[in-house]
Amino acid sequence: MRTLSYNLEKHKAAGELVALTEAYDLDILCLQEAVTTELPDELGPLHLADATRRNRLGLAIYHRRDRYESLETKAYALKKGWHDRIAAPAHERLLAARLRDVAEGREVLVASFHASPLTALNSLRRHQISSAHAQLRDLGPGLPALMVGDYNYPLGKAGLGRRMTTSGYDLTLSDARTYTRYKVLRGHFDFATSAGMEIHDIETLPRGASDHLPIVVTSSYRAADAA
Repeated sequence: MRTLSYNLEKHKAAGELVALTEAYDLDILCLQEAVTTELPDELGPLHLADATRRNRLGLAIYHRRDRYESLETKAYALKKGWHDRIAAPAHERLLAARLRDVAEGREVLVASFHASPLTALNSLRRHQISSAHAQLRDLGPGLPALMVGDYNYPLGKAGLGRRMTTSGYDLTLSDARTYTRYKVLRGHFDFATSAGMEIHDIETLPRGASDHLPIVVTSSYRAADAA
């Protein structure tokens, strides 16, 4: 399964999506900071499963039409920081889809996630990540899950990874930094957390119009979990 995650930076990079879809043979596309009312229903072979509607800058998930059937989608509000309450950039910070993989004959969860910005503490983002994983378990108990997006977590990822392991999730970074706009804020902001999945590779793509670099996650179901 090839999944691209991209923070469009206030929709600035939306014009790149068709070319990215064609160039990287995607199965799943997860977006953050999109003007969802301006997103098309179809992007080449990809179909819009769902998008958030309550955000000024929202989330979206596309899936390959000939491989996946969308069974259920749901958007979630997570714990808010002061920036969320004052600026109201995003009421819903998690969008999840339960998909049926027609080729494999089984179900999988995919999610687009956008944590609160750096004005919030890491403790808030850890709470958001933990809550997001709990919501995924409720949506599809026992199903393999892949959550990608902008975690806004440049420092302390070793500790975050240990927390993920104890909760049944793995944290996987890409092969290069995904945010390099400011020297003091460079790092891996965009990455993946997963359960029941083997992450084979996360490639950081060249910079486009956004201040975030897109990533492509290549993954498969763990052999022990295969039906």
